Amino acid sequence: MNEDWQQALKASITRPQQLAELFSFDPRPLEAVADRYPMRITPHYLSLIKAVGDPIWRQCVPDSRELIDVGLVDPLGEDNLSPVPSVIHRYPDRVIFLVSGSCASYCRFCTRKRKVGCREMTLSFRDLRDGIEYIANTPQIKDVIFSGGDPLLLPDSVLGDLLARVHAIPHVEIIRIGSRVPVTLPERITDKLCQLLKRFSPVYLNTHFNHPRELVPAATEACAKLADAGIVLGNQTVLLRGINDQPEILTDLFRRLLRNRVRPYYLHQMDLVCGTEHFRTSVDVGLNVMKSLRGPVSGLASPYYVIDLPGGKGKVPLVPDDVVREGNKLLIRTRSGEQVEYSDYKSGS
Repeated sequence: MNEDWQQALKASITRPQQLAELFSFDPRPLEAVADRYPMRITPHYLSLIKAVGDPIWRQCVPDSRELIDVGLVDPLGEDNLSPVPSVIHRYPDRVIFLVSGSCASYCRFCTRKRKVGCREMTLSFRDLRDGIEYIANTPQIKDVIFSGGDPLLLPDSVLGDLLARVHAIPHVEIIRIGSRVPVTLPERITDKLCQLLKRFSPVYLNTHFNHPRELVPAATEACAKLADAGIVLGNQTVLLRGINDQPEILTDLFRRLLRNRVRPYYLHQMDLVCGTEHFRTSVDVGLNVMKSLRGPVSGLASPYYVIDLPGGKGKVPLVPDDVVREGNKLLIRTRSGEQVEYSDYKSGS
């Protein structure tokens, strides 16, 4: 596998017009979308696109519907949960540590699409230092999740320094990393990177495969390198309308992930992100998918189906008994027993 991942990143497509040189479509309506929400498609991920509008295309190519302002700008209330710019502290014992403002490829359905890849998510050395100081000064924090953007886009030297500083904090027990580079930029998973991560065991890495077509040899080889280095791998899939919302697609994906030592962890109901309404299914679709997995599929290959409730109320695993429908609204029972109202924009879809 080519280990010059930075060159691959530089060769990425960043404007619709570049894509129009390879596929037959009119890029002009998409230019305004790319101006508002950045576009980047790596050569590897581009190679997975077979046709305009296919499941890979829809995940990474701008769509004019992104400019329809339906939904919430900050759906999870993260800005109000940030004691310092680089930290999101929602749960008592764990925090998200934002260490990178960019991704190898920009998912069109991203929860943080309001700022990932934009100036709003430029993190300074002081921001990162303040984040580490906050973690060090908050003893109840046991679990630190490196996120962004994509942490693995940092150079090895920078990533290693941040990992070492967090790992040295006595009350931090585990480090997690959220990264989509095994899917979009598998060249980044080098032997050197794997040895670096191994130094800070236990390290858990949650990646983000959404469709079986993403599990090509380069991606599975990247996962194998990480697993061989002792990195515990999980996967978080987002339920996406017209992309993976069929039980047979997700059954195939989850089984293949497990064969490649990647444990399906979460199936996410689409967050109520502004500009992503066209990706959203109804909650009933997700519940039906989960029903289809019971029995035919090993429990190891069955993730939690979760909604991350608006306003920072946290993730709630969904099972039929926890959901009451009243028209287009749902009442969802949280872990504390509270019933929270949730608007289902795609009722019956």
